Amino acid sequence: MQILGIIPARYASTRFPAKALVDIGGKSMIQRVYEQSAKATQLAQVIVATDDERILNHVLDFGGKAVMTSENHHSGTDRCYEALTKTEGLYEYVINIQGDEPFISPEPIDRLAEVLTGDTELATLVKVIDNDEILFNPNVPKAVLNKRNEVMYFSRQTIPYLRNKETREWLSSHVFYKHIGIYAYRTDVLAQITKLPVSSLEKAEALEQLRWLENGYAIKAVITSDDSHGVDTPDDLDRVTKKFLL
Repeated sequence: MQILGIIPARYASTRFPAKALVDIGGKSMIQRVYEQSAKATQLAQVIVATDDERILNHVLDFGGKAVMTSENHHSGTDRCYEALTKTEGLYEYVINIQGDEPFISPEPIDRLAEVLTGDTELATLVKVIDNDEILFNPNVPKAVLNKRNEVMYFSRQTIPYLRNKETREWLSSHVFYKHIGIYAYRTDVLAQITKLPVSSLEKAEALEQLRWLENGYAIKAVITSDDSHGVDTPDDLDRVTKKFLL
């Protein structure tokens, strides 16, 4: 099965402009993401999908592969689809790898790839929540799974609500899942979901993946022990640098 890894990388960022090119221990963020992703054994190829020639040229300079995409995309999913259409080769699946996780491990990428059977429409990663700070943080999306490990719903709220339990008892009474934002799309499904209008649930929660659920697509959940370490702000950069390089 041919699987294409795509790393969407915009230049503009409200909270951290040009973060794709920021130096982290002698390498740019996008180079670190690219090199880590390229270690995944299940990917036939890895490319960067960007809207800026500075990122494009930088990736080409360090020996990576990149394609230019429109600056008007509203999501990484849309950018992935355009990049797919501009990449030679036939691929059954695309895996969307976050461009702001410089220390991403290749293992969860491979783990996600291993569940793609041809029948799988969409897949993503989740991690068991083990502390209250994450559990009750509205900036951390949660996922509820069914018995087939398919996602029933995503929410910024803590779900499910445990009736007749004090909140301090919730973690010991139920298994809650944090959503890790790496996606796998079957390529025909990727073409379809990029044409869907914004949905009411998506608007309510500001979570793009709810559009897919609301339109009847199945999202397979893969449970991982690896956490995400995204960089959205300069403070995040300091945190991950201290964790992984110092």
